[in-house]
Formats: sequence, C-alpha cells, structure tokens
Amino acid sequence: MESLDAKSIKRPKLVEFKGIPMLSEMVENWNLISGFQARPDDLLLCTYPKAGTTWLQEIVDMVQHRGDAQKCARAPIYQRSPYIEIFPPKPIPSGLELAEAMPSPRTLKSHLPVHLLPTSFLEQNCKIIYVARNAKDNAVSYFHFQRMNKIIPDPGTWEDFLENFIAGKVTYGSWFDHVRGWWEAKDHHSILYLFYEDIKEVSISHAFTWTDVLRLYFPLKRTLRLLTTNVHQIRFTFFLLLFLVVTFSLPYL
Repeated sequence: MESLDAKSIKRPKLVEFKGIPMLSEMVENWNLISGFQARPDDLLLCTYPKAGTTWLQEIVDMVQHRGDAQKCARAPIYQRSPYIEIFPPKPIPSGLELAEAMPSPRTLKSHLPVHLLPTSFLEQNCKIIYVARNAKDNAVSYFHFQRMNKIIPDPGTWEDFLENFIAGKVTYGSWFDHVRGWWEAKDHHSILYLFYEDIKEVSISHAFTWTDVLRLYFPLKRTLRLLTTNVHQIRFTFFLLLFLVVTFSLPYL
C-alpha cells in the first residue's frame, strides 16, 4: 500500500514567474505573499534551498530561548519559524497563516531571492540573516532532497539536475543570482551575510573567549555549553551570538 501511494503522487511542474522558476502554488498565491506585512521586530532567516536553513532555524531558536531544550521542543520547526511562501495542501495551514497568527517578536523563514522578497521586510528595517553555501555542495544536497521529496519537481538524473542547476532552471532559480542578489543588498539593509563553510571553521575555544570579551553572562554561556554536543552547532552559535548581541541587540537576549 505504501508503495502504491508513493507511485500515485504527482510531482508538480515549475512555473516561471518574473524570470524565476517557482512552484505553482506560490505563483497562484503571489498577491498574498507580496502583500505580507512584516513587523519591525521580525527576524527573517533566508537561504537558497539546501544551504543550512533548518540548521539556522534550530540554532536561532536555541539562542532565543537561552538553551532551554524543552522550550525549543514546544512545536515543530515549521510552526516556530514559518516558511512564509509555502502553501501546503489543506488542512495544513500556509506559512503566511502561521506567521500572521504568531505573537511578536517573530522568526520567519524564506528562500526568496531578494528582489522577490515582500517589500515590507525592508521597509520595516527587519533584521535578516542570510546563509550562502558553496555551489557544489549546495547542488548535491538539493539533488538528493528533490529525489526524496515527492511534492516538488522530479530532479531526473544527476546529470540532468546539474545542467538545470547551472542554468537556473530549478526552484528559486539561479544559485549565483540568488547569493549575489543578497550580497549586494547587505550593505543597504540590516542583513547579516554568513557563509556555511566559514561557520564550520570557527573554533569552540574562540566561542568561549568571545563570550568573556563581550561580557555575556550565564544564560548565554549556558546556551553555548548546551550546544557543545554538536561541534557545528557550537560554531554556528558563536556567529549568531556576535550577531544578535553586538549588531542587533535583540531584546530577548
């Protein structure tokens, strides 16, 4: 039965919208997406698909809740930081519905290129974290994700997918245009631009040294210690603490 059900799933086709291949549900609901009203204290997490998005969501949530694992398990990740342009089959609520029902301050997620981002995020001077991943690893991860996920287009063979990836004929378009667009926007808006590979290279000892230099007190240092079970998480948390405390001075820290 499971095999039969899997075979019955029809993968969607991409629709070109303003020069960007998108899922048809997004295009059909574009007026709702583009009209989304951001709030001044929103934090937006944005990446090209398969560039560390879920990792970013979980680490930010852990930092916001001072390392309290129980609080971070309060709901699935898609409810804690809604994916604003996604419209899953009913009765699952859309990302916009989840976002609009959230109290402030909200943490939200998007894969949109910067020129398609709802303008309210920039008008409200919302804080944005963007993570870029090198094209090779990003492409490999994206390919395997599309093979696994039956509700997005079939990637075909690796050769087919790589050709489409290079040509920008995958969901959300060209990797190069995406990362370049956000890079160019970072100097004009409240955007922290991080590189996936750089995050992995930061040492744990430096993380603790900087918490002392910045005079971060017990709750934040405790957050770091709770995350030491995963070396990549502790490295990422170091970057986020510097960002949240020094650059943005967010109230929940």
